Amino acid sequence: MAEAAIDFHVHLPTPDWLDGSMAGYVEAAEAYFRSPVQRGSLADLAARYRALNVRAVLLAWDAETATGRPRVPNETVAAACREFPDVFTGLGSVDPHKGDAAVAEVANIAALGLRGVKFHPSLQAFAPDDPAYWPVFAACEQYGLLALFHTGTSGIGAGQPGGQGIGLDYARPIRLDAAAAAHPGLTVVAAHFGWPWHMELVAMALHKTNVYIDISGWSPRRIPAEVVHELRGRLSEQFLWGSDFPFLTPERCSSGTRSGRSAPGFPASIGVIERRTASTPRSSLWK
Repeated sequence: MAEAAIDFHVHLPTPDWLDGSMAGYVEAAEAYFRSPVQRGSLADLAARYRALNVRAVLLAWDAETATGRPRVPNETVAAACREFPDVFTGLGSVDPHKGDAAVAEVANIAALGLRGVKFHPSLQAFAPDDPAYWPVFAACEQYGLLALFHTGTSGIGAGQPGGQGIGLDYARPIRLDAAAAAHPGLTVVAAHFGWPWHMELVAMALHKTNVYIDISGWSPRRIPAEVVHELRGRLSEQFLWGSDFPFLTPERCSSGTRSGRSAPGFPASIGVIERRTASTPRSSLWK
């Protein structure tokens, strides 16, 4: 049976990410999202998504240069996808500061059978509009890998002095515009719709058909009206559903089609996006 939806934004709930890559960051994020992280094994995660009839897109992680914390290797995500192919698809990650090594790692991600590359400009402390990093994006385009970028504010570092040293300006959506223009064959997915600069992202998606918007990291009832208007209307084909697990659960971020509850005042639009995310990647989104 085909899955009812694809959760486009799933971090690993395991110690290697939560206690390694995210060491010192988890507590602030839990306060920001007003919920504890959901810890568990990859087998537990597979069982959870199987019960929901949802495919999870797992994310690797590499922000070693900026944070000094260990990466989640691309091989870890690839192994999980091989072990649980019925519920997991994976995206790799590269640290853009690693230069030629980062470009070479994009080739490795493709060879591992992963479907894209995850970037977090704020945590990785790099500006996507700096052409010095574009060889990495060109490699993604060459190998047919989508590029998923964190955009907008960040629950990581939120409510802390200096935001734990994390700069939000790196994650302004408009910083992706020049790269999307220079690499028209690259599918650019902007996660979390870029709030509070979400209208920049709307303008970009209207202008460039290779720009998609991921609505993960937000409870449906808190998504701004301007974003809801676009996902119901002229940009409906360019929206993707996701949760941002383990900070937010797929049940909390869903339309209610599986939990039996709908967010107050929020129509079936999220359900439409969930179903479209399940079908779109098989054509234009997954190269």
